[in-house]
Parts: sequence; structure tokens; C-alpha cells
Amino acid sequence: MIYIQGLDRKQTSIFPISMDMAIDSDNEVRLIDFFVDCLDIQQMGFSVDHGENGRPAYNPKDLLKLYLYGYMNSIRSSRKLEKESNRNIEVMWLMKGLSPDHNTISNFRRDNPKAIKKVFRSTVNLAKNFDLIGGKLIAGDGTKLRAQNSKKNNYNQKKIDRHIKYIDDKLEEYTQALSDADGDKAQEIRNKISKHKEQKVNYKSLETQLKESGEKQISTSDPDSKQLIIRGVITEVCYNVQSTVDAANNLLINYEVTNENDKRAMTSMVENAIAIVENNEFDAVFDKGYHTAQQIHNCHELGIETHVAIPSPASNAPNKKYNVSEFVYNTKDDTYCCPAGEILSTNGNWYEKKSYRVKQYKTNKCKACPVKDQCTRSKSKRLIERHEFAQALKRNKESLINNPEIYKQRQAIVEHPFGTMKRQWGFDHIMTKRTKERASSDVGLIFISYNLRRLINIIGISNLGTYLKEALLNLFTCFSALRLKISDLKPSYFLEIMHNLFYHQSLKGLYLVKNL
Repeated sequence: MIYIQGLDRKQTSIFPISMDMAIDSDNEVRLIDFFVDCLDIQQMGFSVDHGENGRPAYNPKDLLKLYLYGYMNSIRSSRKLEKESNRNIEVMWLMKGLSPDHNTISNFRRDNPKAIKKVFRSTVNLAKNFDLIGGKLIAGDGTKLRAQNSKKNNYNQKKIDRHIKYIDDKLEEYTQALSDADGDKAQEIRNKISKHKEQKVNYKSLETQLKESGEKQISTSDPDSKQLIIRGVITEVCYNVQSTVDAANNLLINYEVTNENDKRAMTSMVENAIAIVENNEFDAVFDKGYHTAQQIHNCHELGIETHVAIPSPASNAPNKKYNVSEFVYNTKDDTYCCPAGEILSTNGNWYEKKSYRVKQYKTNKCKACPVKDQCTRSKSKRLIERHEFAQALKRNKESLINNPEIYKQRQAIVEHPFGTMKRQWGFDHIMTKRTKERASSDVGLIFISYNLRRLINIIGISNLGTYLKEALLNLFTCFSALRLKISDLKPSYFLEIMHNLFYHQSLKGLYLVKNL
């Protein structure tokens, strides 16, 4: 049988192949190299100043390149990245033969959450230069990523009380058993009593921490993580990653790592989106988890039209024909008309709720109403509360009704990144441990990788690589042209010029010198 034969591993080649020749010209690893080389890492906040004594430090650009290659190829572990730097020809080319140890790799991710977010913003700016950010429709949503903290190591007061009660019951049982035991049996019981008392001290300490923190729960492995509802009644100790996606090409434009639910996140997401797309003329689409009257009102105040899904009412009337939604509000008289034709009026007073105010509307004719049993379960009368931001809720509802095609796009826009990250790449958990800031580094690298992958798919490696190569060429050409003219400038002023040259370009231009 004849097979294709490989090369003799011991055969010496008369024409050695260089490492660069082993990497195809259109390999995405070259794109990662160009992209990172275009970044001003010092301006972004990466530490570049190191002492002259001792062993030199690794260039932050090299470590960033290693991480971007890893995340774009579903490798997040610092130990696996260390192995790849010794056996993967692409990584060896990218790192120029450098092989940092896993602690150095891990510490880089841990220590640079803010700088990594600025790198993410650079991917957004790159997309804007290709007119890939439409700025007409944005969708926001949150996704839960499991933290490095098990449910077992997450405590609330109820759980602590249950453990302490169990220990007290066992101590009482052992104390009674001790009176009837002797010899080795008695010593065994004393050891169990001692062990349970130590556990009780630990739970009492957790109870003290919980009360001092003012939180409803604490996590011992990753303190910032919280037990949140994933779906239905299923919970997990996790982080809630809020993201904003532009509809034009499903590109991420912002993210924020939180440990709360979605209710109070929309205003911040919309404010950041306005700053990023540089206009407030877009429509914002969110699911029903964001349906909070004040948040919708805030977005309207910013000039944004919202399309937020409306959740089912918390409580229904015995007959759905008499739900609150069926009561008609009269703006002129500030009254409600019920489905039976009766008028509900208010005394004009505002009543404080947890974070908002309401007016109450009622009528004395409820008691004699023939359909009272279908309208309310109350023994006295039906009470309607009108939110101080009710007008914002009405406007949002009208937007949903008048433009149903806009909300229908939500899942296709914002679920696209989540599906890619969690289903295809397997990034369903946070790699880092302890603090929300460290979790943000991990999420930032995931989102950078997603945007770069999208840009490659949309533009192509060749076109994107050419763009970045020309950007670098323009940068270095301008530097050479300016070198003789800047000898009298202060270093800080020169850095400002170079920063403006690099970042403040026209949408289509490549680092234009005319801005100087």
C-alpha cells in the first residue's frame, strides 16, 4: 500500500525556513499582531514603566497579543496559554519565541481591567472607521456568567440560621449521649461536639459579616458575586454582564459587569451608547426585564425612543376584562373610567413607594356595583394607583404597538453575541476570581475577541490587515517627519500630538496629518 510520505525529521534542509515563512500572509494571527501594535498601551493605562534593576519585564503588548490569540481560539487558561507558547507555531511567531510563565500571564489579566476596556473601545472605533456602526437602532440585554463561587459558599441569613439550628440540635443530641457514654465512645462524642462548636463559630462570623455589609447575601470565594435568577426559579452564583449591541452589524459597543438584575441598568447603557455613537437619534430595544418606569422616563429625557417589552401584570382581576389596563385615564380631569362606566377620582396626594410616588384613584360606588366580584377581590372597593412616570410607560407602549417590527429584531441583534460566546466558544463562566473588576478583565477580552472576529467576517482578513498595516505605516512616517521639529517640545505635549494623530481620524481616513 502506497501512502503520502512526510519529511524525515532528522533531515537537514539546505534552505532553512524562517518562522515568518511558516505563517500564511492571511493568517489571523498577523491581524492580531497589527491590531495590538496600533494601540497606545501607555495611554490606555497598561503599566510600561519598570525598574532598571533585576530581570526585564514582558512588554504588555506581547501579553495582550497572547491573550487575544487565546480568547479568539477558545483558550482562556493561563496555564494552557503558557503551553501554547512552547508548542504552537502561530503563538511562537506572535510572541517572537517568548514564553512567559502562567503567573505572569494571569497577573496581566488580573491587573488591567480598565486598560482592557479601552482596548475594547478601540475595536468599536475601528468598526466606526469602516462605517459598520449604524447608530440607528441599539439593543441591550444582560447575560449571566457563573462566578468562581459555588452555591455552597454563598450565604444569606436564612441559610445561616438553618445551619446554626442544625448544629444546636446535634449539640443537644451529643450532650445527652455523652452522659451515657464512657471510655473511647465518650472521647469520640467530645470530638464531635468540639467540631460542631467550631462550625458554629464560623457561621456566627459569617452572620456578623452579612450584617456589617448591609447586603442580603455574601459569597466567600468571590465576594462580589451574587446568587441571581438564571431563568424561572433556577438560580446560580454569577455575574450579570450588561451589553449594548448596534443593529447594523451586530457589533458590541459597550459592556458592564454587574452583580444585580436588569431593572436599573437601562439608563446607564443608553447614556454610554449616546456617547459612543455620538448621537441621540437611535431607538433602544430591551426585553421585559428592563421595564422600569423611571428608567424608561430617563431614556425619554435623553431623547431616545424606547421599545421595552411589557411584562404581565403582577396581579389580575378575577375577570381579565377588569384588569388595570382596561381602565381609561382622562388626562384633562385626572380621573379613571372603569369598564363598568364609573369614574374613579383622586384626592391629589402623592404616596411614597420604595423609589417612586403614586396617586390613588377610587370611587364609593364599588360596593353597589353588580360586577364587583369580577373586578376586585377586595371587600371594600377597587383601588387604582397611577405611577408618577405613567406617561413614559404609555409612550413606550405606543412605540411597541405602532412599530412591532422594531422589537421583533431584538433577539437577532443582542442574542447573537451571547450565542457565539456561550454556545460556540463555551465561555459560560468567569475565569477570574475575587472582585468584579477582575471579572471585567475576563469579559473585556471575550468582547474584544468577538468584535475582532466579527470584523474579520465582515471585512475580511486581507482588507482589515491592509488597513492596519497602512495605519502603522502612516504613524511611523509621520513620526519620522516630525522628529526634527519636536526637539523643543515638552514630552507631554508631544505625546498629546501623537495621541491626537493616532485616535482622532476621519471616518474613512488613515491617521491624517492635517489634524496637526
